[in-house]
Amino acid sequence: MDLFEYMSETRKEKESPLASRMRPTILEDVVGQQHIIGKDKLLYRAIKADKLSSVIFYGPPGTGKTTLARVIANTTSSKFTQINATSAGKKDMEEVVKAAKDNLGMFGAKTILFIDEIHRFNKGQQDYLLPYVEDGTIILIGATTENPYFEVNGALLSRSQIFELKPLTVDDIKILLHRAVYDKEKGMGSFNAAIDDDALTFLAEAANGDARNALNALEIGVLTTNPSEDKVIHITLDIASECIQKRVLKYDKKGDNHYDTISAFIKSMRGSDPDAAVYYLARMLNAGEEPAFIARRIMICAAEDVSNADPNALVVATQASLAVERLGMPEGRIVLAQAAAYVACAPKSNSAICAIDAAMAAAANDSGVTIPAHLRDAHYPGAQKLGHGTEYKYAHAYDKHYVDQQYLPDKYAGTHFYNPSDNGYEKQQQNYLKWIKE
Repeated sequence: MDLFEYMSETRKEKESPLASRMRPTILEDVVGQQHIIGKDKLLYRAIKADKLSSVIFYGPPGTGKTTLARVIANTTSSKFTQINATSAGKKDMEEVVKAAKDNLGMFGAKTILFIDEIHRFNKGQQDYLLPYVEDGTIILIGATTENPYFEVNGALLSRSQIFELKPLTVDDIKILLHRAVYDKEKGMGSFNAAIDDDALTFLAEAANGDARNALNALEIGVLTTNPSEDKVIHITLDIASECIQKRVLKYDKKGDNHYDTISAFIKSMRGSDPDAAVYYLARMLNAGEEPAFIARRIMICAAEDVSNADPNALVVATQASLAVERLGMPEGRIVLAQAAAYVACAPKSNSAICAIDAAMAAAANDSGVTIPAHLRDAHYPGAQKLGHGTEYKYAHAYDKHYVDQQYLPDKYAGTHFYNPSDNGYEKQQQNYLKWIKE
């Protein structure tokens, strides 16, 4: 690199966006993703030992895929080359492979090739890399926001380790924002800026796990806000809201409004009003409520207020929780709306919660109550001599796969803890229980 190239690179680095400047250069400065880069994890050890094999980083935007690649570039003794799949063609890859062969042959140096957005390579482009990944000419680092099991060739996947990056938590992003505000070398510290705690929290929550969004908003705030009389640029909640183009709603996660809104949401589902349920869902999402928290409330409502009147409600709610975790936002809003609407429209019953509450109240006061002898385990040594399980009647050996037999302890014989309602599938349960006993 000559003097002019060096000056150009230096100027480019100083003028690059805040999110780019703040990328860590060492592993210890990386925030989040401890499930893959914690000190006891394989990826951490491989990077530290400079023994990395081909890997694919998969996760939503702004979670640190490129950051990890840059950290590897700064710590490895191998030659590091980067291309972007949106603009690179076969000629670019041929040049990388030729240089990699030369480095390996002449200097014994390996080449790490980082391909950003690798899912945009077609099958032919991915196939071209395969033999060079396989023989070790190239160590591949791929980054993708798409599921690699659908978008990357199976042969390439089988020769790579997949590491899934999760959306950053609110606390993770708060650390990054605080670091960016006061870092005078790479951040906004030279602007003499300060950020209020509520503004810091708002930006971190509004970013939805994407650090780049939060840092971009912070940079706009600092660059467009005039210093106050104390000569400090104060990033307030109002300024933060303007910068990320998201209104600050009256919604304190630890205050009354938080509890009022989630209460209205649950009561709307319980009351079979899908319109109100979706409305309160929207209020919570707009205010930055954690999607995982909302998903948990839908699951609870499905079990508590729908119960077995529609057993599929809990299945829908549970799958929605998993889908939101996989998809993230904003797509996750659709899944949450679908689940909330389903639970709201389902027939209602509180039979499950009534049953378990009554049973737990009974069980809490039944010291000394014994399990009937015929229900006890008959398989351990001496059990049959004690009469355990010997008089048990196997239901499948009888007509209708049912036999009249006492299952509750004597104290509770004839007690009905579970009383299915007349709604939905529970009506069928009522009829079934009546049918087998007649």
